[in-house]
Amino acid sequence: MANFLLEIGLEEVPAHLVTPAINQLVERTAKFFADQRLAHGDIIPFSTPRRLAILVRDVAEKAEDVAEELRGPAKKIALDADGNFTKAAAGFARGKGLTTDDIVFKEFNGAEYVTLNKFEAGQPAATVLEKIVNVITDMTFSTTMKWGRHKFEYVRPIRWIVALLDDVVIPFDVLGVQTGRTSRGHRFLGHDVEIPVALDYEDALATVYVQADAAARKANIRAQVEQIAAEHAWQVVIDEGLLEEVNNIVEYPTAFAGGFDAGYLTVPDEVLITSMKEHQRFFHVIDANGALVPNFISVRNGNAEHMDNVIAGNEKVLVARLEDAKFFYNEDQKHPIDFYNDKLNVVSFHEKLGSVAAHTHRAKVIAQIIAKTLGLADAEITKLSRAADIYKFDLMTGMVGEFDELQGIMGEKYAVLFGEDAAVAQAVREHYMPLGAGGATPDSTLGNILAMADKLDSLLTFFAGDMIPSGSNDPYGLRRAASGVVAIIADTQWTLDMRAILAAASAQINADANHVGLPEPVANELTANIDNVIEFLTDRVAKTLKGTVRNDIINAVTKNGMADTLVMTQAANVLQAHVDDADFREGVEAITRVARLTTKNPTDAQVNPELFENSAEQALFAQISEFKAADLADRLAGLLALQPVIADYFDQTMVMAEDEAVKNNRLATLALVSHEAAQLGNFLELDVKSN
Repeated sequence: MANFLLEIGLEEVPAHLVTPAINQLVERTAKFFADQRLAHGDIIPFSTPRRLAILVRDVAEKAEDVAEELRGPAKKIALDADGNFTKAAAGFARGKGLTTDDIVFKEFNGAEYVTLNKFEAGQPAATVLEKIVNVITDMTFSTTMKWGRHKFEYVRPIRWIVALLDDVVIPFDVLGVQTGRTSRGHRFLGHDVEIPVALDYEDALATVYVQADAAARKANIRAQVEQIAAEHAWQVVIDEGLLEEVNNIVEYPTAFAGGFDAGYLTVPDEVLITSMKEHQRFFHVIDANGALVPNFISVRNGNAEHMDNVIAGNEKVLVARLEDAKFFYNEDQKHPIDFYNDKLNVVSFHEKLGSVAAHTHRAKVIAQIIAKTLGLADAEITKLSRAADIYKFDLMTGMVGEFDELQGIMGEKYAVLFGEDAAVAQAVREHYMPLGAGGATPDSTLGNILAMADKLDSLLTFFAGDMIPSGSNDPYGLRRAASGVVAIIADTQWTLDMRAILAAASAQINADANHVGLPEPVANELTANIDNVIEFLTDRVAKTLKGTVRNDIINAVTKNGMADTLVMTQAANVLQAHVDDADFREGVEAITRVARLTTKNPTDAQVNPELFENSAEQALFAQISEFKAADLADRLAGLLALQPVIADYFDQTMVMAEDEAVKNNRLATLALVSHEAAQLGNFLELDVKSN
């Protein structure tokens, strides 16, 4: 057994790319070893801004031998009339690296076929590992660059490569960079360092001020930050995303504390925190009462030498940011909300879709439709109307212009300062939520409605403007918007017929003299695209269910013409919860048989009991006429309970009778069953063969 080290030395990699890159390297390395049949133990990752490395433990001495019997064409195809091998036989052998001399005929299921016995001896590990160069060159990144005169693209230029099997260098090169045993230390504190054997890698780098283990480095940063906080009786708020970013911009972390003038605390905490976190990568600290204190904790990429200069430099840069924030905060308060709101009329939402002001007016239309659908009181609708009027005003403030991360947040702050109702101000902030997959949804009813309305207008108008996402291309964030709508409905448990809401909105927009700011050609396409928007929302539901619900159940609830995403989700969960019930398979098969008939043979006929010819018809009609369900679980139970009645019906009844009236009457009875089942899902999509 040996240990293999691979280190790719790079120019500084952007922090957000380091973790995905090392994860990719581990995955590709594991696949390489599997494909090459080279047994191994754990793959240990190492990463810093300047290196991606893996240590593969317990590598076998050689790849596994392969002995396999390969079957080719039938004998009658492999031999011609004279008994000579045909081109088909020769080609098969050649494709496997053998000749016709190696062919043996064997019988399979009464017929003879060409067979080849192929043996491939496993190569020594050192020989196999020379091919790992392909792992390096095949890696892909969201951001790449070229260097020199090379056409090859990589996350950053490759400057050195270490490849060691124990103490032996594995020879290969990438763009002229030859492998060796020499790595590089910290850019300023360290120097080049020889790696004697693979297992010495981490210790060797430690001598040149590089902590290569990212997990250990992150734990080190956390411990240092928490120690400084404890020494000052602070409570530190460690944002995990910020910690990850800081970890990926340093190789030798040393934490330190700094401060700023307490006078800046008159600026909202969110502004100060954003200035520290987003722009300076500082951790903010609070006192025992949760109040922000005029201090911060940061991490330098180096040791503790000359720390006074480091602290002073960081404080100076932060103060410049805080001065800007204080200036904008004071300046923004010199004008009322309407001053900023009016500016939205000349800011383009999209060249095909009018201004941002027009977008907010349309969102207001949708918000009011949702509010009335939910039965909101007049007082709440009045507040919602005001929130919809002003919810984008802060985009035109100096603060948000400088710190765009604060959009919505400053909207709420300024709305309160300008005397708006607290619920209105809260909705202004919450309309951006959820901020991403798995993000929190609004806490307030008004916030949820406004957030949905804002997203639904984007979906409806961009679709009408023929700007529909395709493949991975989604420049306007419409998938995120649709996911947000689905998440809000799931959290609020609101039952909303999206088709009806979008139809009402489209009608109201088109009834307006200027289509609520929407160009007429696009407005004319609103109604035509409603089904496309519903399908888009439904696709988001399917993606949220993936992994927790069977695929056939997902298809059943999403390929059913529903326009209520909550019902889709609830129905999927109900079906999934009962797939193992004793009566599930037979019950679903019975309903599916009914659905198949009514789908192929739709009818507008009304059931006429006088046309019944047997007791089974009467029994099924009686059962389905009295069918009631308190909820979806009760509906499924009731449908499954129909199985013996349906079975008896088909035993006694020929549905497709020669008499047209009798046939349509029977189809009409079955249509009642299908209608009740359709409230749960499309049973034709369910697969119960494996149950």
